[in-house]
Amino acid sequence: MIDDIRAARDAALALVEDADSLESVSALDTQLLGKKGQLAVLKTQLGSLATVDEKRAAGQAVNEAVQVVSTALEHRLVELREAAVSLRVQAERLDLTEYVGKPTRGHAHLVTQAWERLEDVFIGLGFQVAEGPEVETDWHNFEALNMGEGHPARGEFDTLFVDCAPAGGEPGRTVLRTHTSPVQIRTMLTQEPPIYIVAPGRVFRRDTPDATHMPVFHQIEGLVIDRDITMADLAGTIEAFTKAFFGAGFTSRLRPSYFPFTEPSAEFDIQRPDGSWLELGGCGMVHPNVLAAGGLDPEEWSGFAFGFGIDRMAVMRHQVADIRDMYVNDIRFIEQF
Repeated sequence: MIDDIRAARDAALALVEDADSLESVSALDTQLLGKKGQLAVLKTQLGSLATVDEKRAAGQAVNEAVQVVSTALEHRLVELREAAVSLRVQAERLDLTEYVGKPTRGHAHLVTQAWERLEDVFIGLGFQVAEGPEVETDWHNFEALNMGEGHPARGEFDTLFVDCAPAGGEPGRTVLRTHTSPVQIRTMLTQEPPIYIVAPGRVFRRDTPDATHMPVFHQIEGLVIDRDITMADLAGTIEAFTKAFFGAGFTSRLRPSYFPFTEPSAEFDIQRPDGSWLELGGCGMVHPNVLAAGGLDPEEWSGFAFGFGIDRMAVMRHQVADIRDMYVNDIRFIEQF
C-alpha cells in the first residue's frame, strides 16, 4: 500500500510539473485531489489492511501525499499566473523613448536662447536687468505712458482685460500687460537716477496666430535716464548693440516715427552685410509726461527708450519661416537650435 501511495504521489507531481496553462492546473486539481483521484481511491482501501499499525502508516502516507500534491498545484498556479502577467506586460509594452542611443542633455528653447543672449549683450553695455508683473494696472500700462482715455491701444480689440485687481488697481481696469514699458514706470518710481535698465518679459495682445504674430510673445525694452541725454546717445547705443549682437558687418539707422511715450520718436533698422535693411523696433527720447508720471523732473532729467520683440530676433537670427513653429514643441524643430 505504501509503495502504491508513493507511486500515485510521484505520478501526480509529474502531471503538475508538465501543466502549461492555468486551465490545465485547475483540471488537475479536480483530477488528482477529487473523489475519483488515485489518492482518494487508495484512501478508501485503508480499511482492507490487516493491522491497526498498517492502517495508521498508510493513512499518514496518503495525507502527506495529498498535502504534497496540493502544495505543488498551488506553486504551479502561481508560476503560471506570473508568466501570464509577464507575457501580457511584454505584449502591451510601449516604447516611450524619444531618442534611441547615447543619452543627451536638453538645451534652452530658441526664444530663451535669444532672451539670454540679449541680456548678456546689454549687460556688457552697462545695463541692468529689471522685471515687473505681467498683470498690470491700467495706469502703469497706459496712462503713465502718455496714452490717455480713448487711445486706440486701450480698446478691447487690442487689450486683454482681467477681472481681478492687483494692489493699486481698480476692478475692470486691470490688464495683461501689452508691452514691458510698465517696468520703466515702476523703475522710475522706485529707483533714483541715473537709470540704465533693460526689461525683458512676456506680453499679451489680442492677435490671431499666424506666421508673424502670436497673442503671447516676448519683448525687451531699454530705458536710460540721466542728465544731458540726447538723441545722439540713443543712436550710439543702438549702433553699439547692433554690432555686439549681430556682428561687425551690421549697422543701424533711425527713421522718424511716432509713439505716445517718446518725443521725438524713431524706428530703428539694421543693415545686413548684403546691403538690405530690416526694421527692428521703436525708440525715442522719453516724453516729458512719462518722466513726470515716473516722479522725475523733466527739466532736470532726460532719457531715451527703445524696444523690440525677442521672438522676432530669434526668427531673424535663425531664418524661421513661421513663428508658430517655435511653440508647437516639435522635437525635430527644437533640436536644430
